[in-house]
Amino acid sequence: MKIAFHGAARTVTGSKHLLTLNNGKKYLLDCGMFQGLGQATNNLNRNWGFNPAEVDCLILSHAHIDHSGLIPKLTADGFKGTIFCTPATKDLTEILLVDSAEIQEDDVKYLNKKRAAEHQPYLKPLYTREDAEQSFQFLKAVEYGQWHAVDEFVELMYTDAGHIIGSAAVNLKITENGKVTHLTFSGDVGRYRDVILRSPVEFPQADYIILESTYGNSLHELNVTTPDQLLQWIEKTCLQKKGKLIIPAFSVGRTQEILYHLNQLELERRLPDLDYFVDSPLSVKTTELVKRYPRYFNKTIQKVLESDSDPFGFKGLKFIKTVQESKLLNFRNEPCVIISASGMAEAGRVKHHISNNIENSRNTILMTGYCEPESLGARLLSGRKEVHIYGVLHEVHAEIGAIHSMSAHGDYEDLSQFLSCQDPRQVKRLFLVHGEYNVQQQFRERLIKKGFGDVEIPELHYEIGLT
Repeated sequence: MKIAFHGAARTVTGSKHLLTLNNGKKYLLDCGMFQGLGQATNNLNRNWGFNPAEVDCLILSHAHIDHSGLIPKLTADGFKGTIFCTPATKDLTEILLVDSAEIQEDDVKYLNKKRAAEHQPYLKPLYTREDAEQSFQFLKAVEYGQWHAVDEFVELMYTDAGHIIGSAAVNLKITENGKVTHLTFSGDVGRYRDVILRSPVEFPQADYIILESTYGNSLHELNVTTPDQLLQWIEKTCLQKKGKLIIPAFSVGRTQEILYHLNQLELERRLPDLDYFVDSPLSVKTTELVKRYPRYFNKTIQKVLESDSDPFGFKGLKFIKTVQESKLLNFRNEPCVIISASGMAEAGRVKHHISNNIENSRNTILMTGYCEPESLGARLLSGRKEVHIYGVLHEVHAEIGAIHSMSAHGDYEDLSQFLSCQDPRQVKRLFLVHGEYNVQQQFRERLIKKGFGDVEIPELHYEIGLT
């Protein structure tokens, strides 16, 4: 058999890994969209590196768009197999793919207006809402912790990865010519001290491991609690400077974590009496979905639920749904907190909020997660004095801040703990994916010191045989 890496290879986006058995059967692990890679992004998303019609099955680790976002294009381009996922991932994927499709259509509509004025041919979106909805028929939910027959050659077991609701490590038992091989794909590994979700769980001994490495060279902040950091920024921006605190936040996971921390501040009677807006229809839908899966919450939140029926709600919280309501926030002069997607500030309503508020020194843009190097969030964090947003050059007068303690990705200690259930001597080869190359090189050295003898960092479209 062989494995080919068609995404998340020396970068943190576009997760796609294709396993091919000696009999020609093909199994795709994740089908993610590339995001935030500048001008290269479109070509990367339109060129597979393989034929979707030849893929027999897709096994999805979780619903994040950089892991699921090209599913509608995959099915539109000829894939007809089953897409395995956990129950929460199925529900969440359907929400995210419809939202992604609408973004594709809106972006192309905007670009085609400019192209028409320049007499250039029209562009087509990566996929449409109809393509997204057509792909849902292939989704099949299976529970954690049980072996499921994919076909006569492969069995699948999901183990909780603790990254977002429904996220899982993919464990495969592959039988060829009477020989059994165990392969594990980590998906994205969460944190062992996550404020909402259960910790990642142990997984069976593997012969081959495909491991994410986003934070393979760093440790997350532990000395200052996230609620305290949020409170400091609220007090500084809204109470002292009388400005707006704009928080770009991923709709899945990050928004719910921020709401939980703000709720904790209210329970402790420390939350300032302000308006707190969640301006993202996707975030609203996702938050409601997360509430439907309390069985995936950790023991701390289970305890909170005994006295607080909604750990994501508090006084002053308002959910913005319509475009008109969102636009009205731009005319608001009173101090407030606006939480809006996307987390890298590359798209969505938060980009408009930044555009309308970045030149006012009373305001703050507070980044709360990883940003691709070419994204607007990364450009702001780099200290640029001017940035282009929607083709308009803006001077940066708003304060730019960051909280690094909220990552849903495990740091190198979390990743090491994730691997602690494995005997390194039995792992024939470990592949590092979903990370920047310099980070992966440092993480590789750590893993070698821990006894993993063969650690590889594959390039895009790299293919290798597994013995």
